[in-house]
Amino acid sequence: MHKQTALLALATLTLAACATSPADKSAKSAAPIVDIASGPSSNAPQTAPSPTVAAVSAPEQTGSGGYLAGDGPGAEAPPNLDDISDAVPKAEPLHRYANREYTALGKTYKPLDAPGNYKEVGIASWYGKKFHGQRTSIGEIYDMYGMTAAHPTLPIPSYARVTHVASKKSVIVRVNDRGPFLHDRIIDLSYTAAHKLGIINNGSAEVEVESIAVDGTESPMVSAVLTTPVKMEPLPVEPTPPVVVVPEVPAPAPPAVGGGKVFLQLGAFKSPQGAESFLAKMRSKLGTEEKSLTLFEKDGLARVHLGPFATQDAARAAATKLKARLGFKPYVSVR
Repeated sequence: MHKQTALLALATLTLAACATSPADKSAKSAAPIVDIASGPSSNAPQTAPSPTVAAVSAPEQTGSGGYLAGDGPGAEAPPNLDDISDAVPKAEPLHRYANREYTALGKTYKPLDAPGNYKEVGIASWYGKKFHGQRTSIGEIYDMYGMTAAHPTLPIPSYARVTHVASKKSVIVRVNDRGPFLHDRIIDLSYTAAHKLGIINNGSAEVEVESIAVDGTESPMVSAVLTTPVKMEPLPVEPTPPVVVVPEVPAPAPPAVGGGKVFLQLGAFKSPQGAESFLAKMRSKLGTEEKSLTLFEKDGLARVHLGPFATQDAARAAATKLKARLGFKPYVSVR
C-alpha cells in the first residue's frame, strides 16, 4: 500500500535512496530489495480520474492524524465525496511485474496469486495530497479522490472490501499500489475511501480487509486475523527529515560477483519518510522504466537504487543518459 521539487533538488547533492521503516536501523549486511516499478505497466484498465466538480474547502484536520509530514487533505476537495461510488469489481489481468515476491527492509512479502482468498483485521491509514498525481506501483496515476488502496500482498490490480470495525461502515476499493510498510499498518486508503469510512480525522483506524474474487464473491477463507488487541494511537507527523550528502563521484566500485548486483544509487536518507518521498518523485520522473526502483537499507541509511544492471559499464551508460532527465548523475553501487 500512497511526494517533490525540494527533495529532487536535494538529491543532486545526496544521491539518496528509499526505505519505509519506522526508525533508522544500522545494518552490517545489505538488505534485499523492494520492486516498486519494474517494467511497463500491464494492459489493465487504469482508474479514471475523478470527474470535475465544484470545489469547496477540505475539512480541517482536528486531530494529530496519522499521515506523513507534508501529506494530508488537499486544499480543495469535491463537495460530493459521500456520493462517489465504490469501485466496481471486474476481471482484470494482473500486472506483470508488481506481483513478484519482494523484500522491504528485511521483511519479505509474497503477493497472492489470485484475489478472493484473503481476510485480515488490522490498522488502516490513508494517503493524500503528497502522493496525488504520482504513479502507483503499476504505473497508474494516483487519484486521492478515487476509490483505491495500497496493500503489501493483495494481487494488483484487484478489489477488496474494507470495513471499519467500530462503525461497521464498509467500502469497496480497487487495489493498485504497494505499501504500507510503516507502523504495522495493513492497508493505505485513498482520501475518499478513508472519508467514507469516517477515519480522516483520526488518521488511522482498525478495519477488516477482505479480498473480492473476480466473480464478485468475497472470500470465505481467513488467511490472517490479528488476535491481540490493537492500541489505537495516531501516527506522529514528523518534521522534514535531514538529508545525508553523498559525493557525486565516489571511488570506483569493485567488480560485481555473480552478476545482477550492480545498481545506480539515486539518493541516501537518514529518514525513511524522506526516502519514501524521494522515491515517489523518482517514480514520477522515470515512470515505468525497464529497471526497478528499489528500497535498500545499509549502515543506517535508506537508499534509492535503480537496477539491477548486467555490468558496471551498462550502469554507467544508463547514468549518463539519466543525468539530463534527473538533473544529477547517479553513481554505480555494487552490492
